[in-house]
Amino acid sequence: MLLTVVSATALFASPAMAEKIKIGAAVYGLKAEFMQIWSAALKEHPAVKSGDVEVTVFDGKYDALTQQDQINTMITQKYNAIIFVPIDAEAGATPVQAAHDAGIAVIGSNTRVHSDLLSSYVGSDDTVSGYLEGKSVLDRIGCKGNVVIIEGPIGQSAQISRLEGNKKALAECPKVKVIEDQTANWSRAEAQKLMENWLTAHPGQINGVIGQNDEMALGAIEAVKEAKLNLKDFAIAGIDGITDGLQAVKAGEMTSILQDARAQAQGALDLAISSAKKGDYKPQSDIWAQYKDMPWNGGKDKIYNVPWTPVSTSNVDALLAARSK
Repeated sequence: MLLTVVSATALFASPAMAEKIKIGAAVYGLKAEFMQIWSAALKEHPAVKSGDVEVTVFDGKYDALTQQDQINTMITQKYNAIIFVPIDAEAGATPVQAAHDAGIAVIGSNTRVHSDLLSSYVGSDDTVSGYLEGKSVLDRIGCKGNVVIIEGPIGQSAQISRLEGNKKALAECPKVKVIEDQTANWSRAEAQKLMENWLTAHPGQINGVIGQNDEMALGAIEAVKEAKLNLKDFAIAGIDGITDGLQAVKAGEMTSILQDARAQAQGALDLAISSAKKGDYKPQSDIWAQYKDMPWNGGKDKIYNVPWTPVSTSNVDALLAARSK
């Protein structure tokens, strides 16, 4: 069994307190900034800061079996509820079933699992973001030319849905050709290596880069810079609105769509606490007031969709300022 507790979100409560609610968060991996932001947001939840709830974050190391082992550990240790951010939409159904059989509620967040047994899910529609980023690239290249697609981990719901959105945008531009399409597993380094190879294989032929997250879009940017090519000759897009991505948007190097990690994490935690308290709970995070179209109803809805925020020169400074608080 592989278990990691994030230092920023490790046990957030005084051991002297009795009968605390014990929540486990099984996340697919913590190498990249987005899930670090998501995990850190749990620490800032009022119920955690007050000491009423303790949260342990488990680093899944981008491996489905590791996540399964970690959820089995939470079942054995009788956690009150589990928040699940799966690496694999299909494989994740097995630990959800095990938790359900043990009477422990599982709340999904950020990425989906193919299971009807989740108590609820808080995330954003990845098909929408895939379409928006694809359209951003295609608009900038005038709906003609060649593009490459850098995908997330194959089999994760975000990769599947963002690709669906990418293809929807591409269908509107039949003259555009996809000349390369491969996974870089959400990794900036892997994406940079892919892009380096593609620039060599297709000199002067790549007009646009659809990166299914900011990390991979940034890797493509680094490859272009290393090759001493003009970034203005490439339309590059990513998703997530991580800090480096926001800086790159400000510099005019790419476009991005912000995914609200804080709202996803804190919303899921409120729902987990509500499940543990059998519905006798009022949400403590301010995210429910922030997103009026996503009203709190104690977990009666199965799906809570957090809206996307396209990043532009008009809002990027405000987003960066909020990130630095």
